[in-house]
Amino acid sequence: MTAKPAQSRIAADVGGTFTDIAIFDEETGAIKLGKCLTTPGHLIDGINDGVRKAGSGFDEANLFLHGTTTAINTLLERTGARTALVTTQGFRDIYEIGRINRPEAYNLFFKKHKPLIDRALRFEVSERMYGSGEVLRPLLDTELEQIAQQLEREQVESLAIMFMHSYRNPAHEVHAKQFFEQRFPQMYITASHALSQEYREYERTSTVAANAYIGPRVSTYLKEIVEHLEEKKFDGGFLIVQSTGGLYDVDTAQKECIRMLESGPAAGVIGTRELCRDIGLKNAIAFDMGGTTAKSGVILDGNVLMTTNSMIGGYTEGLPVQMPMIDIQEVGTGGGSIARLATGKALRVGPQSAGSAPGPVCYGLGGLEPTVTDANLILGRLSKDRFLGGDMQLDAEAARQVLQLQVADPLGISVEEAAEGLIRIAAVTMSHVVQRVTTERGLDAREFPMVAFGGAGPLHAVLVARELQMPQVIIPNAPGHFSAFGMLVADLRRDYVRTRFTPLESMDFEDVNAMFEAMELEGAAQIRAAAVKVADLSIQRGLDMRYVGQEHAVSVDIPTQIFEQQDIAGIKRLFDAMHQQRYGYCSETERAEVVSIRTSVSGEMPRPSLAELPQGDAQPAVTPSQRPVYFSPSQGWQDTPVYQRATLSSGNVILGPALIEEYASTTVIFPGDRLTVDRLGNLIIEVNNESY
Repeated sequence: MTAKPAQSRIAADVGGTFTDIAIFDEETGAIKLGKCLTTPGHLIDGINDGVRKAGSGFDEANLFLHGTTTAINTLLERTGARTALVTTQGFRDIYEIGRINRPEAYNLFFKKHKPLIDRALRFEVSERMYGSGEVLRPLLDTELEQIAQQLEREQVESLAIMFMHSYRNPAHEVHAKQFFEQRFPQMYITASHALSQEYREYERTSTVAANAYIGPRVSTYLKEIVEHLEEKKFDGGFLIVQSTGGLYDVDTAQKECIRMLESGPAAGVIGTRELCRDIGLKNAIAFDMGGTTAKSGVILDGNVLMTTNSMIGGYTEGLPVQMPMIDIQEVGTGGGSIARLATGKALRVGPQSAGSAPGPVCYGLGGLEPTVTDANLILGRLSKDRFLGGDMQLDAEAARQVLQLQVADPLGISVEEAAEGLIRIAAVTMSHVVQRVTTERGLDAREFPMVAFGGAGPLHAVLVARELQMPQVIIPNAPGHFSAFGMLVADLRRDYVRTRFTPLESMDFEDVNAMFEAMELEGAAQIRAAAVKVADLSIQRGLDMRYVGQEHAVSVDIPTQIFEQQDIAGIKRLFDAMHQQRYGYCSETERAEVVSIRTSVSGEMPRPSLAELPQGDAQPAVTPSQRPVYFSPSQGWQDTPVYQRATLSSGNVILGPALIEEYASTTVIFPGDRLTVDRLGNLIIEVNNESY
């Protein structure tokens, strides 16, 4: 008797505090969920625990999808490899000089970015290319050998290679990479042309340096997972979530680790896009609050807003990464964020986090400082007995004692006022990330509904929405596993960019179309070669454009038919409209030019579909339990109905105050707000901003 073929997909989202598992059965359409504390010492253990809690195993799966914060944490925490840079003579300091930005002109304590590679480990060779790609000075092996000897003496673990104009002609980078690979077979070596084929030497240097810096740690981590999967008799495909929200194979991921910087958060934004399609929304803001950070992205006209250049670590001190990714803004505020009194007894929340070890005080795992989760428990918004479906008991008294001792007593206020103030500060901080993905793009947050997810998102979503006067909050099914669900609806994807300067009015469509087709054929071949069967391939083209005389460009999505029709006027109209949105003005008479062309190729995989809930009356059929909840100093403690989400039906209406509990999250409905359950089980909250 032959064994039944594996027919499930496992999605694992490893965060700083929790590891979330979602398993989709392709035969029945059922989705099983698991959640456990992340195991920082050996992350695969947390994945194993989550899969076991979901009641499944790797031997039952044909596809493993993975999103992780390992790459971004390695970069932000500066725990990467001892890395060196080889670059063109005269350019080793470009990495330190940067763009000479001074965003805070009057800040006497301003600090500029700190390179990942020390100056002593940045080496130069005399090669040089013209901007056209022709060789000005050849690359000499004698110089490479001298550098190789220095790398040995310095015990370098990883090497980045960036030569001027390699985006036009990568021959010198290719040769240097081959040379060093022969000399150092065990060294992690990466070249800039494999990551970015755009101009701007500083951004390309920063990108390849970051890839080399995180590469050894991330690739070792991925290799450990591959070995573990083999031990578990898993013989399916293993795909990683990119920062674009698309999936790519693990072999490519080990070479191009930088593409997975926003791996987990990107999946949540993709899940939001899918939800918008299901319920007929064109625009939405994705808000993801976990145990360590809060993130936000935007869906506009049914598409995810992307960026081509992101500052990792913030605009003032961050390092640029030049490659396509979802425009996600992030702040160090989550359920595990620690509250402390700063100078002058000012209450500060985050960015330090208790993480999963030791975790908040109420976890009983050794945490000694009050956190956002402790505050929610003290105020009755979390149940001490039903956290994670009752898998984890919380110690409310310990949380109360620590918050009183460290915050309430020094401030001379009650412990409830301290807890409520802590949560309000967190909400204000998190509202800033929503502003950064909207206001800075010329969008008004008040015109968008918020889709809130992550284990802590539904607890705080209404508070964040009220800060921004947003009218509606949507809580999807299983919000605590929503990023893992987003992986299940993601596509295989490859992105390509080529710098090509040309005036728009004289653009050679035949030449540009040939460049597009070459990139798209390469992308299609890579997707078809993946270990996963895809249905249809889709293509999205775009141009980076600017007005003649400008320095920076904006990315404009261009429908394929405009290229087919060679419609220069149509391209100009789209560019003007995008410029108007981003900067508040445009000029229909100004000449424009193309800086780069970009395309993305996506292969669609079969997606899980959510079953509709049975229709119910406005009044929920099940009588809720009650418990006292503290909402504000003016309202004090109120007996609040507590509903179990699994008992709700489509059409149910609940007026605040109320709590909706489920396995990995709790939704808070504040007094004056109104919740409706839609046909797919989403919780639609109409926010009463007048009462705020």
